[in-house]
Amino acid sequence: MKRICVFCGSSPGARPAYRAAAANLGAALAARHIGLVYGGANVGLMSELAHSVLNAGGEVIGVIPKSLVHRELALTGLADLRITDSMQERKAVMADLADGFIAMPGGLGTLDEFFEVLTWTQLGIHQKPSGLLNVEGYFDTLLAFLDHAVAERFVKDTHRSMLIVEPEPHRLLDRLDAFVPPEDDKLLDRSNR
Repeated sequence: MKRICVFCGSSPGARPAYRAAAANLGAALAARHIGLVYGGANVGLMSELAHSVLNAGGEVIGVIPKSLVHRELALTGLADLRITDSMQERKAVMADLADGFIAMPGGLGTLDEFFEVLTWTQLGIHQKPSGLLNVEGYFDTLLAFLDHAVAERFVKDTHRSMLIVEPEPHRLLDRLDAFVPPEDDKLLDRSNR
């Protein structure tokens, strides 16, 4: 993998562990010579992550819509800051630049961006891996919901298993690198049981 796109909060969150995890992930990416693609902001976990990669001598590509350049305080010192016309264009550019995806703790935007790329794997639009860096159990209730969706037959177990979850950056990167997309081409459960 040459580049990983990381979706994470524009807030630092309530726990110091979130910022520490962003710094650790950034250092792990740089140590493996994996470039970072991220939302281009100089606030919250996004800033912590980008600065960590930069401080370790790694590559950072920021992608931010022009409507958010001033609101999210774009990290203007980046060698590669791409300003898009819309959020949809931002997501498409980020997906095109990345070989895989990670979500860290974040809010609605993080979940929106992450689940879109995960759905694209399910639909066969791409075959790129997606993982959650589950810092201090942040995503535990989300994972329980996904298991519930499987039990209720709205998500296939094959598709649920595409989601890689680890609490530690190096292990998550190892598993993303080893990802093999599912061969199940059946998207729907049409049985009436």
